[in-house]
Amino acid sequence: MDALTPYPADITDPLSTAVAQRDRDVVAMAAKAVAAKRVQLAYQPVIVAGSGGRLAFFEGLMRILDPTGRPIPAREFIGEVEDKELGRRIDCIALEAGIEALAANPTLRLSVNMSARSIGYPAWLRTLDEGIGLDPDIGARLIVEITESSVLSAPETVAAFMAELQTLGVCFAMDDFGAGFTSLRHLRDLDFDILKIDGTFVNGIHANPDNKALTSALLSVGRHFGMLTVAENVETAADAAWLSEAGVDCLQGYYFGAPSLRPDWSDRGNLGAIA
Repeated sequence: MDALTPYPADITDPLSTAVAQRDRDVVAMAAKAVAAKRVQLAYQPVIVAGSGGRLAFFEGLMRILDPTGRPIPAREFIGEVEDKELGRRIDCIALEAGIEALAANPTLRLSVNMSARSIGYPAWLRTLDEGIGLDPDIGARLIVEITESSVLSAPETVAAFMAELQTLGVCFAMDDFGAGFTSLRHLRDLDFDILKIDGTFVNGIHANPDNKALTSALLSVGRHFGMLTVAENVETAADAAWLSEAGVDCLQGYYFGAPSLRPDWSDRGNLGAIA
């Protein structure tokens, strides 16, 4: 077939077929892991900037385990399951694991991720109600992270959901801020407690004038709205130093610690850092 000749209508694009098959395989893998209860949180520390390593809180990052026990990060599967019932079940599992960790560690503060699509999902709300019912203090130590792109799918619904849970002491973080082009009107109307700056702006920032300018602008927005700011994907001392000098409140990334399925809770950090 000539390179300029389009595929006939009855011939499937090989690339599209391969992508579709990959997505089906990812969904099947995630479904099998959930059914077999091969799902865990990996915990990564979030550090108070300029404090010499003092903890602010941990983030619980979802991992599914393949049949050999190898952990697979959420970025490898969440895009294919987020709009499915399976995505709702994974959000519930993440919340349940987070509440169990909070219940077992009374001085721990922990964030867990959820999609805006899980707002109003009965099992998610039931899991939260049961956890807070056992220990009302859990609500005050729980942070719920929602990605910027997910927020944009239903900002009014997110705002009402946040207002209801904030009465229970739950904090909310906008994750990956800067990646989804949230309008300032939406940011003004959404009462987030924490703004997490997308790691694409942070990695290598000490030597990147453009990212310095963009991150400085994002920090200014966060300060204006009274939000605690967290820089994600901090991987070097030079980046950490620049961000601390620029006024970031907290830092998260491999420079301070990789996500761990077996975290060390011995230094549980400063619970007043987000008050």
